[in-house]
Amino acid sequence: MIGAPASGGPPATGAGAPGTVLVLRAIGLGDALTGVAALRGVRRAWPGRRVVLAAPAGLGRWLGSYGLVDDVLPAQGLLEPLAWDPDAGPEVAVNLHGSGPQSHRLLQATGPGRLVAFGCADAGHDGPAWDPGEHEVLRWCRLVRSAGGDCGPEDLRLGPLDPPGGRGAHVVVHPGAASGSRRWPAERWGRVAATLSAAGVEVVLTGGEAERDLCARVRAAAERHGTHRLTDTSGRLDLPALADVVGGARLLLSGDTGVAHLATALGTPSVTLFGPTPPATWGPCVDLERHTVLWHGDPGSPGDPHADELDPALAAVTVDEVLDAAAPLLARHLAAPAAVP
Repeated sequence: MIGAPASGGPPATGAGAPGTVLVLRAIGLGDALTGVAALRGVRRAWPGRRVVLAAPAGLGRWLGSYGLVDDVLPAQGLLEPLAWDPDAGPEVAVNLHGSGPQSHRLLQATGPGRLVAFGCADAGHDGPAWDPGEHEVLRWCRLVRSAGGDCGPEDLRLGPLDPPGGRGAHVVVHPGAASGSRRWPAERWGRVAATLSAAGVEVVLTGGEAERDLCARVRAAAERHGTHRLTDTSGRLDLPALADVVGGARLLLSGDTGVAHLATALGTPSVTLFGPTPPATWGPCVDLERHTVLWHGDPGSPGDPHADELDPALAAVTVDEVLDAAAPLLARHLAAPAAVP
């Protein structure tokens, strides 16, 4: 059976109820956010249908709070079958997860009346051709548009570009990333934080429970350089609270990770440090005047985004580059001080 409603409505009466659209995107925060525009396209392609998202439960419910989906089918990755009765399959299944065949087969096993997915001979499915060099946002929009759901990069926004009360005085520094190849050195983040602090900026460190040690090293490096205006929230914020902190910030500084996509969705100005992955495939693609990317890689020779060692392209980014990129964004988006949650 499907999971609890994402937006607090009554429980669904049946996984295969007529008029249900099942969407698969069983991956993390950044991946989910790059799929927001396509989710809006799903709504437009099948108006009035109940949209069920197969995704990590907490992430799916948070997306549901924005009206993007109605229910969540808890799913993490592709290792487990989806808990769906194939004898009462969804009217439509939409693969926003990958090119197949595994993700295609997971959805095919639910017995959908129609599968919307990229073409995959191994899964016996005929659909649009997969383009490995396509921007992640544009890829999924193209797929959904092929099924009649109009959508584009402008649909990535989760609200107004600026909070109604204006932006806060704090700058968020998020040093973490899922792999070592995308983690800029803690010592350099500490120097950035110390320089901003010396200029009177309140710096807020963010990170998950597993990143508390990394944030402690950034804090220690900043303190060695004399900072006294740094708040470490690592391990203390759930997703809605993180969104509040990032959404109210004057600026986000981070590597190529999920929080960078959160800034794009919430209109928060950002500087993103890229390493193994070209920004042409994963960088911001809306409100570009608010977002600066730093990258020294070769488009024809990307690195390994899952490697343990720091990618050379990311290692080439300097502290001065980050501060120089931050300066005009800070000046452009000055706001009255606001409390940091």
